Order: sequence, then structure tokens, then C-alpha cells
Amino acid sequence: MPARPELSPGLIVIHGNHLEELRALAVQWMRRYPLRPLENEVLLVQSNGIAQWLKLALAERDGCGIAAALDVDLPARFLWQAYRNVLGKDAIPQQSPLDKGAADLAPDAAVLPDLLAEEAFAPLRRFLADDQDLRKRHQLAERLADLFDQYQVYRADWLADWAAGHDRLRTSRGGERLLEGDSRWQPALWRALLADVGEQHLAESRAGVHPRFVARMGELDAAPPGLPRRITVFGISSLPAQVLEALAAMARFSQVMLYVHNPCQHHWGDIVEDKDLLRHEYRRQQRKGRPGAQIGLFEEEDMHQHGQPLLAAWGKQGRDYINLLDQYDEPQRYREQFERIDLFSPASENSLLGQLQNDILDLRPLAETRSTWPAVDPARDHSLRFHIAHSAQREVEVLHDQLLASFSEDATLRPRDVIVMVPDVNAYAPHIQAVFGQFSSDDPRFIPFTLADQGLRGKEPMIIALEHLLRLPESRFSVSEILDLLDVAALRQRFAITEDQLPTLRRWLEGAGVRWGLDASQRQSLGLGENLEQNTWRFGLRRMLLGYAVGSADAFAGIEPYDEIGGLDAALIGPVTRLLETLDRHLQQLREPATPGQWGERLRSVLNDFFLPQNDREDVLTTQLLDALDAWLELCEAATLDEALTLPVVREAWLGGLDQGRLSQRFLAGAVNFCTLMPMRAIPFRQVCLLGMNDGDYPRSQAPLDFDLMAGDYRPGDRSRREDDRYLLLEALLAARDRLYISWVGRSIRDNSERPPSVLVGQLRDHLASAWTLAGGGDLLHGLTTEHPLQPFSPAHLGWQERYIFADLGGGATAHA
Repeated sequence: MPARPELSPGLIVIHGNHLEELRALAVQWMRRYPLRPLENEVLLVQSNGIAQWLKLALAERDGCGIAAALDVDLPARFLWQAYRNVLGKDAIPQQSPLDKGAADLAPDAAVLPDLLAEEAFAPLRRFLADDQDLRKRHQLAERLADLFDQYQVYRADWLADWAAGHDRLRTSRGGERLLEGDSRWQPALWRALLADVGEQHLAESRAGVHPRFVARMGELDAAPPGLPRRITVFGISSLPAQVLEALAAMARFSQVMLYVHNPCQHHWGDIVEDKDLLRHEYRRQQRKGRPGAQIGLFEEEDMHQHGQPLLAAWGKQGRDYINLLDQYDEPQRYREQFERIDLFSPASENSLLGQLQNDILDLRPLAETRSTWPAVDPARDHSLRFHIAHSAQREVEVLHDQLLASFSEDATLRPRDVIVMVPDVNAYAPHIQAVFGQFSSDDPRFIPFTLADQGLRGKEPMIIALEHLLRLPESRFSVSEILDLLDVAALRQRFAITEDQLPTLRRWLEGAGVRWGLDASQRQSLGLGENLEQNTWRFGLRRMLLGYAVGSADAFAGIEPYDEIGGLDAALIGPVTRLLETLDRHLQQLREPATPGQWGERLRSVLNDFFLPQNDREDVLTTQLLDALDAWLELCEAATLDEALTLPVVREAWLGGLDQGRLSQRFLAGAVNFCTLMPMRAIPFRQVCLLGMNDGDYPRSQAPLDFDLMAGDYRPGDRSRREDDRYLLLEALLAARDRLYISWVGRSIRDNSERPPSVLVGQLRDHLASAWTLAGGGDLLHGLTTEHPLQPFSPAHLGWQERYIFADLGGGATAHA
């Protein structure tokens, strides 16, 4: 048996413009250099889509034949475990006490209240005025925890200065400025937090652990126990400088493979306005030669002026990441181990989409594009299309029709070859369900589809009912609210109420005069006066019980009997009574503040008393709820939080954990994939469809917090929603192999007035109009754009014969037919 080849440590960076080629090389490399038995492959990814796509390739017969022994993780989580393996699990806790989650409880419980009296904290004191239920204080603590967590990753130098007593900010250009006015409370809060958790916990924070880890890796002569021999980083579009520094340190003993999606085969780091920010000695790709010259390179000012427009406008995040990689990359060390370390290949030149992708690959300026490509004939070239509709519903209806046409034209096209991305999948989910879910599987118009990235809150009936129950102190107990709860099967089952009994119950409630309010005392708690028992649930229940007992007799003790209760249906009164008693009991408990431990008992009791899962899905939801509750209680225990908390704080802490991203979310399920535009969701598909590309909706606006000091000091590697969305659109454009479909609400549904698309779509359309011409003359964008009528039954959809008949139905329609 041949000896197993040994892995050579080092940092290896593979660039490519097609993810499928990078994936093929990654699988081939794992086959050529397999790990030892019972040794896991470590894969670092940024989204569940990339993870599943990579696993599918490993499981194929041409791959490794099976996808097993894989540790798929997010970079930050993996890095913390690496810290613990190298520095010792006794010295480094399982979770940093200053990470988001634990840190949002510690300052809230012990630090903030004591600091508000100080002059530096006047801005926070004004914000926290009138905060009886402590909701604002906990929300502020959560935002601060997230902000300081970002500081630990991206601005560790700031935190070190603040801990040393220097109220200053080091800038990206090597300078510094003093903090003044309304921002001085941040260094003071950081020092107070460190004093509260102690010097030991400061050393256990990311900002404290990372330099110790890098220094320790530099001192070791052999690989520390627990450090994986190979680390594969696949398809991540951006990493913080801190993570890259750690990976470079681990590369002394581990083989660190980074597969980088690079849209351009030339050096493109200078095609920005602020050239000084990114000027460096580039050691990988060469600058592109000057057009028309046999020898010679663009000068930096020429690169700035003649770069590819879309790459310059949308590629800032990718440029910064590649330039950060270049600080650690030494391709001469490993180039001989590969046939190619730059896997760049052109797209087909027979379509407008392929020509555009090749322009980006070859860094073609506008003038060169005009002279390179022929005129576009939309009748033959369907690779790039724009669609304008009047509403999100019409967008999805148009998409359904267009997909049916595509499947009819191309027998090789399958639903799994299509991905549909939207800025917010939760906003489009009802429309998608209404349009794609209206046909049965045996209907020729049926298109299988899956919805990814949906949050559980607002989607799952059981979660919606639970959230309503956790708002009982604010509820008016209207008939419609309680009946909505009874629409949830798990809740009905707990109280032995069947679905066919609901019409009877509705009739009884209407006849007994139940309108709102549990009883007079519950109404009084809402500030609505005393002794208002009329038309409450208790009032109606007494009428129904008395009517069952005495029939149509006279009033007794001021209660008028409701005599419609009788026969076998009367058994329904018992479950309704138990439901109201249970609601009343939990209402009294939820009103009172309690410690986290007491809240844990109360919330488990709410789940157990109101829900009885009846299927696997409800069992999974119950498990997720209990896991989220246990995780929150563990954080409270780690932060030694024993303060009495109010219901709004606990409710958001518990249910907010349900929608956090997970690598286990379903994706690539063999149907048309609907999902949110997310980082590295740009897996290659034959058709890429973008919906909802409206002005104001994309790029998504996420204004930074007023006190986020990183907003005014951008550094390469920083995460930015604005730059994220620009680079996402570039990745989506490059991921389409056959067709790119873009639609937006371009007409008002009220007055048909024009509405602009996203500014990024506008840039794309402007570039196309400037660089290409329409065959036969005319407006290119007009030939690539379809404006759809308001209604799907509009005569505009019919042929000329049908339109003629439709317009003349009042006279002679039969003759025309």
C-alpha cells in the first residue's frame, strides 16, 4: 500500500473567476492528499449555500465519493476554538466574556446604571430617561455589546488605547485624533467594563487573546495539539485583517488553503478614487498592458482612468480583501505544486452576458468594449433581460411565466438550475407562496420551489401564537385574538378542541355577547375604569354556563342565560374554560419582573401548558425554542445576571435568538431556490433572477449607529452594508451562466407613474447603453426591457387577433373569430 502523502504546511491562495473551477480544484486536492483516518477536514465558509454546494461536490462519484468527516464552521467560531487549542482550554473560556451575547448582559446589569451620573455619560442619561420597564436600557446594552464586539475584531488598537487611559482613535492612515464631546463615554464605558470583569477577563477577550495567540504561534517549534493539519477557506468574499493574521500564523504548522473568487485576472487595486488607501506592491497578478502597445504597463493614473466601470463601482470590498491577502501571500513558495494557481477562464462570447463577464475578467475600459463586441440582437440573445412590473405580486407572476417559457424552450433546464434572489425574502414570501404554490404537482404549470432564509418569527404559526402569549399583559383579549390562537393546531390539541368545533364556538361567542377583555380586573389593568364586566370573556362564559344549566329561564343573580348551549356540543365549554383559566394564570405571572432563572421556569411552563406538538415540524420548533432559552440562560449565568427583568426584555432575548443565521439552514434542495441576497450566495446557476431591485430597497440602507466610531474611519477588511450589496450584485452577475434576469417595481400601481430601479441597476443599464449598440439601430435598453401591464389578464398579453376580438366583443365577435 503506498504511503500516504504528507501535507506541507503553508498559506496557499488560489484565485479564480469561476467558483466551480475552484471547487473542482479543492475536491481534487483533498483526493490527492487525503487526511488520516478519523481526522476531519476543516472547511470555513460564509454561508450555508456554499457549504452545501461544496458538500455535494465531495459526495459525487467523481469527487471523494462521500461527504463525511467534515467540520464546517464560520471563521470567527473556528478561530476562537483555535485560540483555546493553542493557549489552553483552561486559560481561555469556551466563550469570551466580552463577546456579543455575554457582554450585552454584563454592562447592562452591573455597569451602566452606576455610570449614568457621570458627566461623560450625559448622552446616555438623556436617552434612558423615561424607561420604566428597562427596555431601552437593555436595547442599548445589546447595541453596545455588538459594537464592542466589532471593535474587538476590527479596532483592537482602539480598545488597547482606551484600556490604557488614552481617549483617542488611531486612524487608517497612521495618525490619531482625540475623542471629544459626546463620544468620550465610550472609552470610559470600556474601562468600567474591564474593571467590572477584571483583568483576567480582559485577557480572555478577543482583543486580548489574539495577540497572545499570534505570539505563541511564532514561538512554537512544533504544531500544538488540536490544531488541524489542513484548513480550507472556500469562497469567502471578505475576512477581517485579524482573521487573516491568525490564519497566516497557523500556516507555520497547518496547510491553509484559501480559494478566492476573484472577478478579474489583472491587478485592479488602483481603479479607485482614493488610490493612496490601497497603493501597495502587488506581487501576484500583473497590471494590464496598454491597448495597442506591445510592451508597457498602465501607469497608476491610467489604471484609475481606464478601469472597467462596473468593477470600479461595485468591487471595493473584493479589492480590499485581495489586497489584504497580498500582505501574506507568497505564491513563489507553492506555485510549482499546482498546474495553475490562477484559475481564470473566459465566458462564452456569443451572448451579451458572457461579453460583459469577459470585460470584467479582462479589465476592459469602456472604449475597448465598444471596439470589441458586435451589436446586440435581442431576438437571438436572451442572456440579459430587464422586467418592469407594478407590484411585487406582479413581479412574481411575471417570473413564473418567464420560467415556464424557459423550461419549454430548453428541455435540459431544470428547476435546480435557477436561483431567485431578493433583498428581503420575508417581504416576498407571501407572493411567492401565492403564485408558485397555487398549482398542484400534477399541473403542467407547477414549478417546484423552496424558500430559504426565512425567519421563524412571523412565519411559523406556533411561534406567532407563542409571541402573542408573551404579550398577554398588553393584550385586550379580543375575541379575534383568542380565536387566532385556536387556529394553531398544537394549541387546540393541548386543550382538546377540534377544528370542526371552531364554527360552533364562534357562534356561541357572538350570541353570548363576548367582545373583549378577560374580566373587569383585566380591563382595569389597562386603565379603562372599574367594574366593567359587561361583554368580557367571564361575562359570556357565565351566560353560557347558566344557559346550559337552566335553558331559557329568567335571569339569575344579574346574569342573563344564553340558552343555545345543549346536547353533545356542550362538552366544548370545558376546554374553553380551561383555556381561559390558563390564560389568566399566566397573565398574572408574566406581569411580574423576575430573575432569569425564574423566567426560565415560567417560559417552559408557557410552552408546556399551551402547546402539544403533533408532527415532526412542531417537535423541531419546540426543541429550537428550548435550545434558544437554554442558551440565553447560560449567557445570563456566565454574566452573573441575577437582576429582575421585565417581560419585554426577556421576550426579545428569547425569540430574537431564533432568527440568527445557521449553517444548517436548508438550501439547494433540488428546486427553484428563492433566497435573500447574502454574502457568497453567488453559487453558479444557469439562470440567476434578481427581484425587488427597487430604488431605496437595494442597496439596502442600514444607517450606522450614531455612536459607531468605525463609520468615519474605513479600513480595508471592514464590513459595510453599502459595499456588501455592491459586491453581491457583482457576484450575482458573474454567477449567471446562461441568463441574468432583473426586475423591479418600475410603475406605480396607483397612477402608472414611473419609478426608478436601484442605483446599481441604473449603473448597469447606463454601462450597457454606453458600450453596446442595438442591431438594426435604435435604443438598446428598450430592446432588453419588458414593461408588463398591471393585470395578468390585460389585452396586451394577447395576440393581434385576440386583441381585435377582445375590443369588439360588443358587436360581431363571432364573425371576427
